[in-house]
Amino acid sequence: MISFTCDYSEGAHPLILKRLQETNLQQEPGYGDDRFTRSATAKIREATGCPKAGVMLLCGGTQTNATVIDALLPHYGAVIAAQTGHIAVHESGAIEFSGHKVVTLPSHRGKMAPEELKAYLEKFYAAPSWPHMALPRMVYISFPTEYGTLYAGEELKALKSICERYGMPLFIDGARLGYGLASPAADVTLPELARLCDVFYIGGTKVGALCGEAVVFPRGNAPEHFFTIVKQHGALMAKGRLTGIQFDTLFTGDLYMEISRHAIEMALRLKKAFADKGYPFYTDSPTNQQFPILTETQMKALEGKVLFEVWESLPDGRAVTRFATSWATTPEQIRELESLL
Repeated sequence: MISFTCDYSEGAHPLILKRLQETNLQQEPGYGDDRFTRSATAKIREATGCPKAGVMLLCGGTQTNATVIDALLPHYGAVIAAQTGHIAVHESGAIEFSGHKVVTLPSHRGKMAPEELKAYLEKFYAAPSWPHMALPRMVYISFPTEYGTLYAGEELKALKSICERYGMPLFIDGARLGYGLASPAADVTLPELARLCDVFYIGGTKVGALCGEAVVFPRGNAPEHFFTIVKQHGALMAKGRLTGIQFDTLFTGDLYMEISRHAIEMALRLKKAFADKGYPFYTDSPTNQQFPILTETQMKALEGKVLFEVWESLPDGRAVTRFATSWATTPEQIRELESLL
């Protein structure tokens, strides 16, 4: 059976496993003070074009979102996200658990519209009773979104401008950042994206690592005592070398983008396989997540042969499904899927 359920079904890129084995008996300090983490930090600063960036390596996406948002928000602050945003749907209320409200705006195939953000903020502060409400103090978006779509550079500029006007940080969830930047539809580079936000993270868990996300404060603008805040959230690894080695490997040469481009190539082949057979799509995703619409009969025909996600049900009984490729997807798996359609 072949699986397209997600982009973290496999373990880690062989080069990462090789380096973990090679360095296994070398003794290093803990808590990110090891030479591998220092090397990874230097390489990430170079790759982002941010020589003063603060970089912190955490383990997983939900942990990273919850830690960063809680660190940047005042205790009375709320975070704004699209209705389909990961923090609003698939994180079990982790943000609310930390005491912060998630305010949702309409989702346009996963994206938040700058004009709707602007209208919401204007209406919020025009209401005489706004001091009685949770104050919007941060904007959260994903690149790519939960529907595989991408923000254009102009959209990011517009969102950043609104955030600056209201004194709010713009936070970009980059769990699949490599797959977004490697897409032929992307019109921003990693350094450009870094300049258009206040904090973002480079996803490793879904892009070749066993685990790990690299939080980047592009201008060295991390909140005071961020290291301590990370530890408060149980997010500080004693064996920081684990994530350090992985990101040092991913950012040696062009490996991170190389494996991301492979996933996109496989996704576009998968997309063509569905399109050639006449399957419609819920959205035109240019990244590694594809959303073909299947009937119940078509889904049953694939049972026991291929794994995929059912994303949402449509009123006519059909379903939006998700097929995700990864750094490890092979052309043979795509050909096998094509033969099953």
